[in-house]
Amino acid sequence: MSTVQLYFAKGSTFSQRTRVVLLEKGIEFTPIEIDLQNKPAEFTQVSRYGKVPAIKHGDVEIYESAIINEYLDEVFPEPPLLPHDPAAKAVARIWIDYANTRLVPGFNKLLRGKDTTEQEQGRKEFTESLLYIEQEGLSKLSSGRYLLGDKLSLVDISFYPWFERLPLLQHFRNFALPSETPRLQEWWNLLRERESIKAVENPTSYYIERFSKILGTPAFATANRN
Repeated sequence: MSTVQLYFAKGSTFSQRTRVVLLEKGIEFTPIEIDLQNKPAEFTQVSRYGKVPAIKHGDVEIYESAIINEYLDEVFPEPPLLPHDPAAKAVARIWIDYANTRLVPGFNKLLRGKDTTEQEQGRKEFTESLLYIEQEGLSKLSSGRYLLGDKLSLVDISFYPWFERLPLLQHFRNFALPSETPRLQEWWNLLRERESIKAVENPTSYYIERFSKILGTPAFATANRN
């Protein structure tokens, strides 16, 4: 079958998810980095939403990371990143949805909130999400090192990019992982050592510089504040 063409952006959380899947499965792919401020016609013909990631695999064109990742897991089944059992697979999908609909909005509200009221609401929501992952995920769902057991899954990969960006919350919002999340902290320390994660990670300085511009806060002034 044809080589996968991956359309991605370096700073895109959702692109990172798919890049990790490709690397974990050892899938041959051609990376095509997209300037989202100047999208080429070739890209928008593949990604009808104009968002990254998107893939072209032979005649198949897919966008939206969760859909891409399940496609890749089915077409390239080894190593599997979702359970084969339908019930267990449904549970995995619920957790992927939790990442998208609970963790991510809380993170974004805390970091990007237009005022302190919205930011504090984000702090509350994001903290609750982290505690839920600790208590209902790592402490109940799995007896292994990862969220679904001893092997990496799409669930872990779905949460990953926002943990890489935790230094942003510490830098701009004075936020750190709650002390009540020891297993979550162990999980993150384990995950960040995987070669696939190291291959797609960006340095903290990249995020600080980028969000200093987005949030309108000088990087050095923010770094020196108490």
